[in-house]
Parts: sequence; structure tokens; C-alpha cells
Amino acid sequence: MPNPPEIVANIDGGSRGNPGPAAYGVVIKTAQGKPVTEFAKFIGETTNNFAEYQGLLAALEYCLSHGYSRLRVLTDSELMAHQVAGIYKVRSPDLKPLHSKAQAIIAQLESFSIQHVYREQNREADRLVNQTLNGQEHGTAPPPADSNAPASTPLHTSATFHDGLLRPRKQLPLFEGEEVDLEIRRKK
Repeated sequence: MPNPPEIVANIDGGSRGNPGPAAYGVVIKTAQGKPVTEFAKFIGETTNNFAEYQGLLAALEYCLSHGYSRLRVLTDSELMAHQVAGIYKVRSPDLKPLHSKAQAIIAQLESFSIQHVYREQNREADRLVNQTLNGQEHGTAPPPADSNAPASTPLHTSATFHDGLLRPRKQLPLFEGEEVDLEIRRKK
């Protein structure tokens, strides 16, 4: 039985103010460098390190939910990379539960590695973080996931399924990386 394919996730998290408005970005590619997906999320007011861990958790959860069991993570956070690898202890009470959750997910994978890289090698994930934070500052980014804001009015459109993709008939007001629930009904 052949080994399942490995995916590579470049992750980044950032906070303007530390603590301040924060977001993470994740860029996932095949081991050969072919793009798989990318996503980012505004997470509210928090620290850089908290945002970095949120990016790691998002990459791990994506991996599991999409049937990947082999993950290599590249991050420009030396602290997080060394904590996850067991080189550094996790002393921050805010990071301990995130570290524990990451370790629990990692234990479910067939293989996992994490490597600290220089910022220049993590530009795509950094770009996503900055786009998300810039969008939040200019009112074009969604509220944080744990926001108490009421759910927005449902969006409606028809769509056509063609060549393996569901294509909406009109542009929907969604943000890059925003997660939505879909209810699909066949037309009569």
C-alpha cells in the first residue's frame, strides 16, 4: 500500500499591537509545490503567539478534515516551532491549551514535522495575514469567529454544478477564507 501524499503548510499569525487585532494565514501545497488551498481568518484582539498557534490548529484541522495524514509545517515563529517540537517548554497559560490541542491532533497523523523558516520563506502566509488585518481595518473583513454578533441574513443564489465545481450565478459578499454553511436543494 503506497504512502498517502504529504502536504506542506506555510502558516503565519500576526497581531498589530501585540496584543492587538490579530489574524492567521495558511497556504497549503503538495510536497511538489502544487497549490492545494489557502485561507486566513481574523481572530480578534490577541497576541502574535496566540495567532501563530491558531494558524497551526487551522492547518492541522484542515489536514484531518480533508483526509491527509502526513503534514509538514513551515513557520516563521521560532517559539512555536520549538514548543511543538518539544525543544522549548510552553510557559504561557494562554498558549498551553492551544499547544495541548495541537499535540492531540498531531498524534492522529501518520507523520508530522514542523520547521522554523525565515520570514522570506513564508511570504505567502504573511501576505494573507496582512490582507486580512488590512481588510479588518477598512471594514472589508469578517468579524472574528467567536464574535457575539448576530448571524447575518441568509444569502440566496442559484448555482450550476459543472466540471466538479459548484458555480454561483451571482457574486456573493463573502470574504477570503470565510467559512459558510450551505443548504443545497435541487431545482424542480
